[in-house]
Amino acid sequence: MSDVRYLIFDVEAVGDGDLIQRVRYPDEELTPREAIERYQADLLEQTGRDVIPPTFVNPISVAVAKVAADFRMLDLTVLDPPHFRPEQIIRRFWQGWEHYGKPTFVTFNGRGYDLPVMELGAFRHGISLPAWFNVESRSFEQARNRYNIDRHLDLQDLFSNFSAMRVNGGLNLISNLIYKPGKSGIDGSQVQGLYFDGQADKINDYCRCDVLDTYFVFLRSRVLIGRLSLEDEQILVDDTREMLKSQADDHPAYEHYLEYWDRRMEQEAAAKAASAEADATHQNEVTEDAETLAPVDESTE
Repeated sequence: MSDVRYLIFDVEAVGDGDLIQRVRYPDEELTPREAIERYQADLLEQTGRDVIPPTFVNPISVAVAKVAADFRMLDLTVLDPPHFRPEQIIRRFWQGWEHYGKPTFVTFNGRGYDLPVMELGAFRHGISLPAWFNVESRSFEQARNRYNIDRHLDLQDLFSNFSAMRVNGGLNLISNLIYKPGKSGIDGSQVQGLYFDGQADKINDYCRCDVLDTYFVFLRSRVLIGRLSLEDEQILVDDTREMLKSQADDHPAYEHYLEYWDRRMEQEAAAKAASAEADATHQNEVTEDAETLAPVDESTE
């Protein structure tokens, strides 16, 4: 029986230039890179953002954290290093899900981006996934049902109440609410450029850090719903921090992550000190007001 109960993952993808050329610009002779750059320019003009939709991308990095039923992080890895071949990334992702007994996926906005990328990749490469696309089951038992959180817990859905409100700021905001690093030098808008520059390692480092943020947000969400105490969450956080320290020599991304985490811890300590000082000042003011308003005992005069 696998100890893995959750797979927390993040996908970074780059434009599929061949596909973009065939679909968007079939009558023009464009190289794959030219097609991607042309499409990004068109998107920027039309929408104000140059983010390529998940239908036109290939995964170039998938980082996965294996998490036990008691919420301990067992491992954090990236798929198909050092080659990072899209087809192999996709195959290993779905094989891993099957191998570990179909754990619950945990993402942040994975329903809107990460999983569609991996599903379309499986379709493209002819990978059969009847356990995931169990479309003949009753609606609420289907793995892809929006409300089936046993198969996929999208933390953005949790915080937005399934899009009843917009989580402005995304994972970066939610991470900063609990003083975790959040975005620390690289964001998704830079991935395509890094790929063009041959810096796949940097993309994978960034992907690892996003998974760490998602893991810590996941832990605090378990406190929110009553599955963990705040004290037990802190033990898990401390254990993970020690794991990152022990692996920092092999993974420079962890050293970078820990550096930003130290800054957040200093900011948290300062915020708590300021709050305690404000509480003490308020309590003194309340005491002084009470003494001022106390009735005078005229019998002693």
